[in-house]
Amino acid sequence: MNSAREMEFGVYIHWPFCARICPYCDFNVYRDRGADTERFARAILTDLQYWAAQTGGRRLSSLYFGGGTPSLAPISVIASAIEACETFWGFAPRAEITLEANPTDAEIDRFRAFAAAGVNRISLGVQSFDDEALGFLGRDHDAATAMRAIETAQSVFARVNADFIYARPGQTLAAWERELNRAIATGLNHLSLYQLTIEPGTAFDRAVSKNRWAPADEDTAADLFDATQELTNAAGLPAYEISNHAAPGEASRHNFLYWRQCDYVGVGPGAHGRVTIGNVRHASETALRPNDYMELVENSGCGAALFDPLSDDEALTERLAMGLRTIEGIRLSQTQLRQLQGRIETLAQRGLISQDGERVFSTTHGRRILNAVLLELAP
Repeated sequence: MNSAREMEFGVYIHWPFCARICPYCDFNVYRDRGADTERFARAILTDLQYWAAQTGGRRLSSLYFGGGTPSLAPISVIASAIEACETFWGFAPRAEITLEANPTDAEIDRFRAFAAAGVNRISLGVQSFDDEALGFLGRDHDAATAMRAIETAQSVFARVNADFIYARPGQTLAAWERELNRAIATGLNHLSLYQLTIEPGTAFDRAVSKNRWAPADEDTAADLFDATQELTNAAGLPAYEISNHAAPGEASRHNFLYWRQCDYVGVGPGAHGRVTIGNVRHASETALRPNDYMELVENSGCGAALFDPLSDDEALTERLAMGLRTIEGIRLSQTQLRQLQGRIETLAQRGLISQDGERVFSTTHGRRILNAVLLELAP
């Protein structure tokens, strides 16, 4: 297997502020109540500089601004972070620089300014083309605004993704097919299509626990998943991962950093990272609250509240959990294969896993119930 230095490498920057908190969201986000963006930007740059000193000699294949809503950030914050990454690491050829954006932030001049700063890929949080569903999901845009945002993004950026949430309560197969066909008709080269999940601690979790509404049942969710695969395949946007679909050559390079277990630095409140130092892969996690994060960076030069080596079993569990989400699967070492061979064979007999030499794949059915597969497979 390639050494960490030979693999692709990335940076994730977490902008934790949102205009509103969506009821399904369990990310580390906070209402934007006049945040000190200058102080926040200084903390980000200081944190990046620290990690550059730990990972010198590597070049960035991907820089990803996630959140939260990073499209709410001042252009200067995004531009200074990109410039710092160029100075500290440098970008590899065809490097991907992605910014997540809400449809309500899709102003042509603003998108052009992001592009001038170096952003070359936009990921839009559309979530639905149904106005009633958008209200249920707590979004602050309607379907018409979402469509205009896609058109605006496509006029500025060659690479545009849109997120959609399906398997919503009461959603029929026919309704989802209409909505997905409308998304495909926009000509988007990448779609992230997520089934609605009820995450602990969210407003939706509280609503479901009080029996205000019920999630889609397993059979309905499976039918919607199958229809999603069929429609995207027919449109030339096959799944390359459980929830991500792309035209040839348009898969997200940043996504693959995670799924191929490459190294990436995470900065910003609550950001996670995976960094190999001295041939040992480490997990990092920054302080959660923005003020705690900024104070930690100001006092120590780094925002990481946790930086721990992963054991062999922990690293293997992550490889399985990430890699088996993808169509390409994962390549295991001979030691790992000997450790897991009996479990692989058992799952293969049930049509959930397949194996080709050192490479192991989840089948279509296996990806549909991947969490259950991992419970049986992981060490």
